[in-house]
Amino acid sequence: MIPTPDLAHLTKQDYDVVYEPAEDTFILLDALEADAEVLRAIKTPICLEIGSGSGCVSAFLGVILGADAVYLCTDINPHAALCTLRTGAQNKVALSPVIASLASPFAQRLRRKIDVLVFNPPYVPTSADEVLDAQDAGGIAGAWAGGKDGMRVTNVLLGMLDDLLAPEGRFYLVALKQNDIPGITRRLREEQRMDCKIVLQRRAGREHLHVLCITRL
Repeated sequence: MIPTPDLAHLTKQDYDVVYEPAEDTFILLDALEADAEVLRAIKTPICLEIGSGSGCVSAFLGVILGADAVYLCTDINPHAALCTLRTGAQNKVALSPVIASLASPFAQRLRRKIDVLVFNPPYVPTSADEVLDAQDAGGIAGAWAGGKDGMRVTNVLLGMLDDLLAPEGRFYLVALKQNDIPGITRRLREEQRMDCKIVLQRRAGREHLHVLCITRL
């Protein structure tokens, strides 16, 4: 069993402004661990976590893949970028956080070169105004406010996926049942010739969490 990254360096004050790892984080860790051997078969992978928050997920991925991988992270929250950097140092994983929306800094240079893409998105259904305000503010609300069906931010990334994912790349996405997983699957297959499988699901209070693994057909 791969241990959860050490987050002892993060304080209550950090978690006032950065999303604290919770059940949605841990189900993503479990999905990555279940696929550890498949991921280790990728030679010198380029990894990108969108919305890295505390840096917990990327640090965990670093334990799976080791020092030969490249670990890029983006977050709209400057505090999250700093926490991600500190979490990498705490766990001896060379994380490279960038303050940015989605994959915008890498869209051209790393076109179809991302081997492992990870996103625990803002998936909670909210009003359109709420998600726009959260994204503009670049604060902790950007970690959960998802707009209509909780898909406002995720839909933007799905539209970029064909330009990001390497030929044998794998995209791990956290989703709620309310996010219309059959609709996500159908859209990816019809518009981008991507396969979408539920690799793990779990109930956490009122939420029915899923981890989807998306690959090219």
